[in-house]
Amino acid sequence: MPSGTETITGTRTKRAEIKEQYKKFIGRKILFILFSLLLIFIIAGIAATLGSYPITVTEVYSIIWHGLFQNPETTKEIVVWNLRLPRILMGILAGIGLAIAGTMMQGILRNPMASPFTLGISAGAGFGAALAIILSAGFVAGEYLIIGNAFIFALIPTFVILGLARYRRATPETMILAGIALLYIFHASTTLLMYFSEPEAVKEAYFWMVGSLGKASWDNLLPASIVLVVCFIPLLWKSWDVNVMGAGDEIAKSLGVNVERTRIFIMVIASLLTAGIICFTGTIGFIGLVAPHMCRMVIGGDNRFLIPASGLFGAALLLGADTVARTIIAPVILPVGILTAFMGGPLFLYLIMRRRREYW
Repeated sequence: MPSGTETITGTRTKRAEIKEQYKKFIGRKILFILFSLLLIFIIAGIAATLGSYPITVTEVYSIIWHGLFQNPETTKEIVVWNLRLPRILMGILAGIGLAIAGTMMQGILRNPMASPFTLGISAGAGFGAALAIILSAGFVAGEYLIIGNAFIFALIPTFVILGLARYRRATPETMILAGIALLYIFHASTTLLMYFSEPEAVKEAYFWMVGSLGKASWDNLLPASIVLVVCFIPLLWKSWDVNVMGAGDEIAKSLGVNVERTRIFIMVIASLLTAGIICFTGTIGFIGLVAPHMCRMVIGGDNRFLIPASGLFGAALLLGADTVARTIIAPVILPVGILTAFMGGPLFLYLIMRRRREYW
């Protein structure tokens, strides 16, 4: 039998090995986050060179640097700063926001299919925008009619789902099914509106529903940035609670987490984040589904690291998809939502055929 000294030494050795493995895994997560940042930087540089006016990558970064200290004057500077850079920055903001919202929705509902798209939030925004475009009716007047309508209607599915959770004690599975039901209701309502409308209005509404970064401007970037920052901080603050909830509601409650209140709080914040993004970009789908899953496969499910990693990787993913959409059949620019749907569809099939959730 081993002596007491040998037992203590063996225990210390195991602790040291576990600690070393943990540090390596943390390093892997940080490395992936830095890789995603670098990927955004590279794709943004490439995206800024594409268009009818040729500009090299070196010129792009030089123009951006000089533009920080002086107003754009030359044609190249005006093209980069006024036309291309707002689109790129909106793509980054939208990718970060949608990916973070999808990550937290999947975390609190413990369902790999949860996302702003599958919970009906995007469909609600689409119906609100279609109502504004086709009937010129909404909650806000003037130039913000479409944006205001999209924002308000995007929140309706959230409050319906939360109402079920509050008064019917709905389970996470029921909340997912309610979201899918609302998705079809809003989609059917939008289709009905489009069926009785003029062709031009239908075209504009459809273009908005598939999502695009084409209408990005410096005026839109400020409110989108504020929404992102304001929502990101509380979601990151609640990341540890979501980690605990992943083990089950009963275990989370035994560890002091108010499961119902946390779930409602995160759903509201994630929905506000989604609404604050898609009211400017249209209903870009599947980024909130694809990015979190890809990141979980690489760095695991610790939401303290998964939230920033998913956000940055989602930004790179959306920016890359928009770059492809602008060049695949140039000079025609495809809505980026078509490209993201092509990515999301195969992933759904992959999740269905997957034998077991190895990384969830």
